Amino acid sequence: MFAPLRYAAFRHLAAGRLVNMLGNAIAPVALAFAVLDLTGSVRDLGLVVGARSLTNVLFVLFGGVLADRMPRRLVLVGSNVLGALTQAVVAALVLTGAATIPLLLVLGAANGVVSALAQPASAAATPQTVPPELIQPANALIRLGMNAGMIGGAALGGLLVAAVGPGWGLAVDALTFALAAVAFAGVRVAATRSASTGASILADLREGWSEFTARTWVWVVVLGFMVLNAALAGGVNVLGPAVADETIGRGAWGVVLAAETVGMVVGGLIALRIRVRRLLLLGVACMFAESFLLLGLALAPTVVVLVVAGMAVGIAVEQFAVAWETSIAQHIPAERLARVYSYDMLGSWVAIPLGQVVVGPVAGAIGTRETLLILAALVVASVVGMLASRDVRRLRTAAPAPAPAPDAVPAGQADGGPGDRTVTAPAEPAGRA
Repeated sequence: MFAPLRYAAFRHLAAGRLVNMLGNAIAPVALAFAVLDLTGSVRDLGLVVGARSLTNVLFVLFGGVLADRMPRRLVLVGSNVLGALTQAVVAALVLTGAATIPLLLVLGAANGVVSALAQPASAAATPQTVPPELIQPANALIRLGMNAGMIGGAALGGLLVAAVGPGWGLAVDALTFALAAVAFAGVRVAATRSASTGASILADLREGWSEFTARTWVWVVVLGFMVLNAALAGGVNVLGPAVADETIGRGAWGVVLAAETVGMVVGGLIALRIRVRRLLLLGVACMFAESFLLLGLALAPTVVVLVVAGMAVGIAVEQFAVAWETSIAQHIPAERLARVYSYDMLGSWVAIPLGQVVVGPVAGAIGTRETLLILAALVVASVVGMLASRDVRRLRTAAPAPAPAPDAVPAGQADGGPGDRTVTAPAEPAGRA
């Protein structure tokens, strides 16, 4: 099950995504409490995180075209360097006391653009680093590494915020962007060139849309995650820190987020060994568990309940993540994969800014508990809707084949030498917000 680690390109890709996730776990905790310290307003927090999500959605289609036209390593390294710069500025503003909501809005929006340019390339890179028969274990291993980074990141974020303040958490996030850029620079594989490279951007987008809509199971799952992610973004990312501030405390909230990631690691180990033909059906059904953390925040916001709920959510999420990425990689042509991922991301995330911005006023009007219960019901309804599709229930995934010999090289993959064409690779497609 560790056969993908035999390939140097895969090892560099996995390392870069691990470091990215370390920072990605620190940033939400640090940013949330930086805004709460600044104004104490859940509404302002929703606006700041919503600004990043909005630009992320607006530019992700362009990111997909870019990733199918250019060497993906160049896209990934460049975006991580820019991410390091934007987060360093945010950290400096918070640490010096110069931060304001308008400045955080602008910088969050800039960071969203940078992230949008990188995400399709990141999602489409894994199939280029290993042979086709190793895609499922490769996805599981990458998820394991990313989740290991998130465990440390969530716990570290909570500790930094509690001990020295949110500004230092944002500074560490900026450093992780820089380290990820170094790791991605080492990923060298043969570049997959789109047959439509000479066509217009609009033509590329139409081709990607045709590929995206040609498979019912793809757009049905993305539509379901449009609702699910909006509910989770508002409930966990915005209301979660506010509930934690009033109940379990900031440090404990970091522990809850870390527990969810521990569950993801356990789920990744399970996903490495699962051998079912209807992998997507299993993954989608597991998403019922996404309602657990929302219910815990609404009904029993204690450390024990939230840690158990978070761990259960993490285990379930990994089953879907590996199932989705494996299904996409096995059924979508490589030269169009980044564009399909970009439509996946657009659909999955388009409602996130709305969820983040609206949840504060709604909670103020009807109450935080009632809002969280409504969001949990929306999660359940979205999963039921996805499972209602026959194509989702019946899609078959090719079982992993025996691993090749240690000295084998995937078709089209270079050996990592300085003269090779380059492509590389967090994300997150259908769904993971």
